Order: sequence, then structure tokens, then C-alpha cells
Amino acid sequence: MGTIGDLGEFALIARLTRRLPQGPAVRLGPGDDAAVISAPDGRVVATTDVLVEGRHFRRDWSGPYDIGRKAAAQNLADVVAMGARPTALLVGFAAPSATDAEWAERLYDGLAHECRAAGASVAGGDVVAAPEVTLAVTALGDLGGAPPLTRAGARPGDAVAVRGRLGFAAAGLALLAAGRDGPAELTEAHRRPRPPYAAGAEARAAGATALLDVSDGLVQDLGHIAAASGVRVDLDSAAVPVPAVLGPDGLRLALTGGEDHAFAGTFPAGAALPPSWTRIGTVTEGTGVRVDGREPPPGAWDHFPT
Repeated sequence: MGTIGDLGEFALIARLTRRLPQGPAVRLGPGDDAAVISAPDGRVVATTDVLVEGRHFRRDWSGPYDIGRKAAAQNLADVVAMGARPTALLVGFAAPSATDAEWAERLYDGLAHECRAAGASVAGGDVVAAPEVTLAVTALGDLGGAPPLTRAGARPGDAVAVRGRLGFAAAGLALLAAGRDGPAELTEAHRRPRPPYAAGAEARAAGATALLDVSDGLVQDLGHIAAASGVRVDLDSAAVPVPAVLGPDGLRLALTGGEDHAFAGTFPAGAALPPSWTRIGTVTEGTGVRVDGREPPPGAWDHFPT
């Protein structure tokens, strides 16, 4: 099949876009100067992320299909965290010219399949040569006439709850860094997160006052809700779900590990939470986040560590 350099830009684009089925929100997909996405609400939820080889993924740890699914998942999860329905992705793909063309195809298979899981499509993007693989992904979503679920709506007395896995991706990353490839449940969580895409609709139906995607660690991300809402978040460590597979360091991983793309939200005190959500704390007056009344442990993800 050769390399992407052998194919050239336009042949590569043609080969990749053939792998991208289009959903009903895409009025005009790849092939023109720009895509056209329906926006019946009159507003568009938009978010973007950049994934850089060696920083967000390693090709000796993750195959192209998993990298594609991960790139899509972290952007789709941000749309869901706003209480919106994902509609489309735009993907900028940069890679060395010597990259195998089949590798690129599998990458786009991963992007397309993760979009399908969330009800979205890859509607367009760009390809360019670069020294290392980089993906710039923009996700779009539709609010369906409802207000966005932001980080600023939490109020004292609200319940704090989570939906999805916590600590799995961080545990998997530590295993791979140590040269281990198991337990598979953990290493695969690093390679391919599994956001529960139904969480946004569930949270809205339950009356959520604030919602976000847990990408940088539960404590750090709940700190964003606390800061935006002008409140304090008090967590009960005994209520935080810590599966045995996380091992003896499970609670720290669940509190500080990033990239699982679970969801955390706040709900009115009397709200009936869906069975898939776990109550883990309460919103009170004050600032910051406390775990069992104390300062939380350090270790949250930071893109610019000192």
C-alpha cells in the first residue's frame, strides 16, 4: 500500500474520506472547501483538543485504531459534558511522509467508529506532513433547545455524583510506563477510554445544576466546578467507586487520575439520580475541594508540569 508520502495529499484525503460515513446532521461532508452541519437549535457547541505523539500517546503502546478512538472520545466527551448531542468532528492530521498509509486508514477507522458510538460523524478536516503525528480535533454539538450545562451552576446543598470509570487510564499508563501490558482492563483504558455518552442526557433529565468531563482527575476537575460556582465540594472517600483492579493505590488513582472521560455533576438535594450515577459528596459554602474534610492528595494531570 505504501506510505502517505507515496500517495500524496489528495489521494490520501480521498482514501481516508471513503472510510467516513456521514450522519444526518452532516448536510455536506468531506470534499468541498468546508463542511455544512445542521444546527436546528441556532447555537453550536464547539470544543477542540490537540494530541501530540509522545505526549498524549505513543505508537509503541497504542495502535492507530486506538489512537483514533481516543482522539475522538476526549472531544465528544466535552460536548456531552455541556448537555449537548455530538454531531460532527473536524480532524487535522499531521504525520511524517514515511507513515504507512494503512496506519492512517486504521486511525480514521478509529475516529469514525468512536463517532458512531456517540451518534456523530467525521465531517472534514485537513492533512499535512509533520515531524511527528499530531491530531487537532474539533467537535461540534447540538443543545436541542436546552440551556448548556456549565460548571457554574452548583449551589450549596447540591449532591455531587459521578458516572463512568475513575483511575483506570492512569493505572494503565503507569503499567505501560513500567513495561507491563496488563491487567488488560487497565492498559486498554489508557489506550481507548470509554466515555458513557448517555451521561449528558441522563444528567439533564435528573436536573443537573453543573456537569463536566473528568479528563484531568476527579479532584482537579471538581475544583473547576467549585471555582466557577463559588462553592466548596466535599467528597466522601468511602463513596468514591474504587474497583479492586486498581489495587492498593486505587483511591488516589480514582481521585487524581485523568483521561478516563467519566462525568461528574451536581444535582439538587432531592433529585433522584439515575442508577448509573454514584453519589460521592455534597456542595457546601466555601471554596475548593475537600476529601473527608481534608486537603486532597496531589497528582492531577497537568499539560504544563513544572
